[in-house]
Order: sequence, then structure tokens, then C-alpha cells
Amino acid sequence: MEVSDSAAPGALLEGRFEGCNAFAQLVRDALAHAGQAGWREIILSDASFFDWPLGERAVIASLDAWARSGRQLTMLAKNYDEVVRRHPRFVRWRSTWDHIIQCRVSPNADALDLPSMLWSPAWVMHRLDPVRSVGVAGAEPGRRVAGYELLREWIQTKSSPGFSASTLGL
Repeated sequence: MEVSDSAAPGALLEGRFEGCNAFAQLVRDALAHAGQAGWREIILSDASFFDWPLGERAVIASLDAWARSGRQLTMLAKNYDEVVRRHPRFVRWRSTWDHIIQCRVSPNADALDLPSMLWSPAWVMHRLDPVRSVGVAGAEPGRRVAGYELLREWIQTKSSPGFSASTLGL
């Protein structure tokens, strides 16, 4: 983990958020900020990404602005069925940028145990109650380190590769 990426203080929410609309806007804002601030690593984690705005044109434009050599996006989910069903633009984008994306799956996880989080070395958003979309966000070092450690545990010990960028077969 590298903590030198700048969060541009005041640019992203510091504190509590509540509600589906606030959560979705926070994801949009964070991904837009990622390209501007030059975040080198992003981890997205959620049971299904059902209510994430991943398929929106503006989000794909933000991801395009962020993606380039030296960047890494890791995704963690119980499964990616809802991503395929609800976010076709993101699925296409994911295929294009497969070389910088690692997708992990934890099919045996309880959906409420899997962290719902957007993490970067500069800022983190953690949805503590995914059902009500209640959580906290901030750039404090302690919050970033704790989020990273939680996600690393899931990625390294409770998940395996999944959600391939292409379907192979005859």
C-alpha cells in the first residue's frame, strides 16, 4: 500500500453518508476524482454491485480518464451476475482494460459480511449497512489502513479469481 496519493483535501466527503442517492453520488465523485488525483490503485468491493452506478456513461468516462499504465483496479464480489445484468457498459469497459483489472470472487461469503467499500491509498468509503446505504468516508490514515487490511484479508484468503474478461469456448 502506498499512501502518498493526494486526496486534495475537501474534494471528497469526510464523514457519514446515508441513503442510496448519497451512496451512488459518492461512488461517482470518487471515481471522477481518481483520474484527476492520479490514484494508482482502487479496490471496489461489494456482494453484487447491484446498486453501484458502474454502468453510467459518466462513470465509464471517469474510469477511462483514470485508466492507464501503472494503474490497478481490484474488484471483489460474492458473484458478478448483477454486474453483467445491470452494467453492460462497465462489462465492455472491463474487457478493454482487462490488463489492469483483477476480479476476485467469494461465492461462499455471506452477502452482508463481504465489505461494501471503495478504497484507494488516498481515501476510502465504507458502506457499513449496505441495505440502508449507510456508511463513512474519509482520508484519515487509520481509516485507509484499516480498510486496506480488511480488503486484503478477503482478497488473499477468502476469494479466488473470477469474472473473466472474455468467454472462451467453441
